[in-house]
Amino acid sequence: MKKGITLFKIQFQEVLPVRNTTTANSITQERRANPVRKRIANAISNAGNVLANKSGDQMTGWLIVVLIVVVVGAVFLTLYKDSISTIWYSIVAKITSLLN
Repeated sequence: MKKGITLFKIQFQEVLPVRNTTTANSITQERRANPVRKRIANAISNAGNVLANKSGDQMTGWLIVVLIVVVVGAVFLTLYKDSISTIWYSIVAKITSLLN
């Protein structure tokens, strides 16, 4: 069995030095049978199928992620509101001074 890693159901083969024509021919045949473009297309298709899946577990996971992002954003804005306002006003003042 060939060694390699799998990413998005794509098997990436370990790069080995080519020492004889038999190895070179087998690598060439494998690349012709399953080119990188086809592997990438399959990976994108699989990713689309995962995102389109409407199973309850996945929807719950996405809702949890959105909830965490909203809560962290709200806490960040609450804690650093004055600093953000100061930075924003200084940026606006710099832009208006450059335009005048």
